Amino acid sequence: MTTPLRPATAPLLRRVLPHLLAVLFFLVLAAVYFSPILFDGKTLAQHDIVQFNGGAHEAAQYREQTGQEALWTNSMFSGMPTYLISTRFPGDLSVYLHQLFTLGLPAVVANLFLALVCGYALCVALGLSPLVSVVGAVSLGFTSYNLIILAAGHNTKSLALAYAPLVLAGLLVAFRRNKWLGTALFALGLAMNVRSNHLQITYYLLLLVLVFGVVELIFAAREKRLPDFFSRTALLAVAALLAVGVSFGRLYTTLEYSKYSIRGKSELKTPLPAAPGQAPTPADDAEGTGLGKDYAFSYSYGIGETATLLIPNFYGGASQMKLSDNSETGKALAAAGVPPVQLADYLAQMPTYWGDQPITSGPVYVGAVVFFLFVLGLMVADRRTRIWLLVGTLLSVLLAWGKNFETFNYLMFDYFPGYNKFRAVSMALTIAQLTMPLLAVLALARVLRGRPAAPAATATPSTHPSLAALAGKPADDADTALLKKHVLRALAITAGLCALAFLVGLVSDFAAPIDLQLQQQEGFPLAALRADRADLLRTDVFRSLFFVAAAGGVLWFFLQRKLSAGLAATLVGLLSLVDLWGVDKRYLNDGNFQRETVAEQFVPSPADQQILQDKDLSYRVFNLQNPFNEANTSYFHKSIGGYHGAKLRRYQDLIERQISQNNLQVLNMLNTRYVIVPGQQGQPQQVQRNPGALGNAWFVSQVQKVQNPDQEISALASLNPATTAVVDASKFPAVKPAYSAAGSSIALTKYTPNELTYRANAAQEGLVVFSEIYYEDGWNAYLDGKAVPHLRANYVLRALPVPAGTHTIEFKFEPSEYALGNTVSLVSSVLLIVALLGALYYALKRRSEPHTIQDTMLA
Repeated sequence: MTTPLRPATAPLLRRVLPHLLAVLFFLVLAAVYFSPILFDGKTLAQHDIVQFNGGAHEAAQYREQTGQEALWTNSMFSGMPTYLISTRFPGDLSVYLHQLFTLGLPAVVANLFLALVCGYALCVALGLSPLVSVVGAVSLGFTSYNLIILAAGHNTKSLALAYAPLVLAGLLVAFRRNKWLGTALFALGLAMNVRSNHLQITYYLLLLVLVFGVVELIFAAREKRLPDFFSRTALLAVAALLAVGVSFGRLYTTLEYSKYSIRGKSELKTPLPAAPGQAPTPADDAEGTGLGKDYAFSYSYGIGETATLLIPNFYGGASQMKLSDNSETGKALAAAGVPPVQLADYLAQMPTYWGDQPITSGPVYVGAVVFFLFVLGLMVADRRTRIWLLVGTLLSVLLAWGKNFETFNYLMFDYFPGYNKFRAVSMALTIAQLTMPLLAVLALARVLRGRPAAPAATATPSTHPSLAALAGKPADDADTALLKKHVLRALAITAGLCALAFLVGLVSDFAAPIDLQLQQQEGFPLAALRADRADLLRTDVFRSLFFVAAAGGVLWFFLQRKLSAGLAATLVGLLSLVDLWGVDKRYLNDGNFQRETVAEQFVPSPADQQILQDKDLSYRVFNLQNPFNEANTSYFHKSIGGYHGAKLRRYQDLIERQISQNNLQVLNMLNTRYVIVPGQQGQPQQVQRNPGALGNAWFVSQVQKVQNPDQEISALASLNPATTAVVDASKFPAVKPAYSAAGSSIALTKYTPNELTYRANAAQEGLVVFSEIYYEDGWNAYLDGKAVPHLRANYVLRALPVPAGTHTIEFKFEPSEYALGNTVSLVSSVLLIVALLGALYYALKRRSEPHTIQDTMLA
């Protein structure tokens, strides 16, 4: 005999069960997509994650051995803070919330699962039914860019995008339902989004929030609701401060580091030397405080390329795509006598992309079904909502155009706060991948509640929030007729855009910038490749037309009373899933998985093994094969190069103006003991020992005083660093012009990433130059246990005057920002958790509301 549910339990279970089933469905979807990871024991081959593991190895090893954080690493670019590489902040308790939300799933599986769950939460916050919310979640979670960036290894970007809908959910609930519940949800979403540590995604998200706020302010002023608007805005501002406080340690250290990184202000005024036949390159944003325009806008989405939102292969897909043996290129190469084995490898990496971006992993495709419903939403959603989402979409597109729309974007770059800190502006389309599916699902909900209810259904209209979007309020025949007209108009517009894309394909030459290189390859079938690019466009035009027509047909038959609301929602959701899944698999499929572990990815080469025989405490290695875009060397050695998007500004100057000019003396002063030379004609790498490496530290006898950074870095071109140090006297005026080095010696006796200890014997007062990167915000010098000031020499190195005698010299990395940031993060984390528990208690105890937010969103 079963025990009946208690009266209080049964309603709660009925409310919660549909959501639990939805979460289970999302778990199944994520598991199926990433089945090679969960069921075959494979890993996802992610280039950027491999490079991250290489650069973070020293810090991870130190953490494992000591339980402490390495706030500095010498494994990349001769030394830099680990704030943006691998630093943990114990005060940030949101890590435990993230573990709870992701159910212990592997990282990439968790990211997709989170994107679906947070998208669902956004739709539920709008008052939509669980079924329609699932459709919205699928449309938000499977947008092509979400899977493309996972394939590339941009996990933090993916995570920030996954949590973004949760921020919007809190925003909408706070303004249009319950300000207290919405504020708590907003604080949670923003805290997790910021914690993801991809500030560019957070920046774009806050731009969308700003657009929402402006639209709400205008409507509040018209409706004389300004006091209520400002009270809710004030609560959200407090929530934002709390959310930022949770990640304060990470943000504060990043902010301080940005002053010295390539995101900060350049100190150089002299242009870079010009290449033969080219104009001089100006110093990077010498008058500003961010990136240079050329660098920031190098990845700009083409104006015509925006068509990929509807037609994924409008510009050929990714920079390297697989073509079949039956493609025109495959036939041409086979006819030219290319052996079948080589042909398969050759066709696997064809440059099908013919747009202007330097390189792309794939297009931003929101889905043909979503695009059609988005157009429909512009006709049927309430005015306030569609204005917000339309403006957000247009802003997204304009920002993504970058240098292709200079009039707007250069103004943004020069005057809008913080905008010049980011590059790859094509990423702004992440706003559109939020706004377009959101308006699309609102349009779907509006149509599903717009048909006149059957007589039996109208007798007792449901007021349950989970059923409102399907049962809805009875509507008259005039409303149904109007909805039919809107569906037909949206069909006509979307199909017309597909037809226009087809016509563009008829007059395009499908030529790409890379074709100039392909023309130099004797016998390459360039005409065949361009024919394949045209075929990719035409095929996807008809593919998109099919999904648009199918989705439109479902809505039409529903309005004709041939389908139920539940079946119509299911069919539209299935069409959207099949549409997006098919495109996603072009860029993240079984071919992206491997059985290698991290340890197997970093197997030391014979050259590495040879160098590792040297057991000295510290020396550096220079790998001449792509040195500043790889971190494999960093896994095993302290590297001159590395792989990171925010290296120190002065070190970048050194690379551009000295190291790239083959200045061996600069390599000597960086203690470059070994050089890895690429093998010739398939031979393995060779190791060359550099006899001129100056070691960890040395005494100099002369000081060359200069008056500014330009003179300082220029002096390195003719400097003998073994005897002379260059010092900027405008910053360090007390340094003497000459010292004694005779009879003096110094040696490194202890090395950890955060602390270096030396034993010095000075016959007379001398000046020691250390082969360590100068970084004034955290490195402190101690002479025999007493803190002493040190200075910068040779543009990037540390130097210290040492009195006569035997001394112990210590350098300790002790950034005050880390300790303060941890404290603020801990306090904010506790407050956030308390607020969330209060909100959860309130949500469970509150009574069901007969009117849901969808009434205001869809009216």
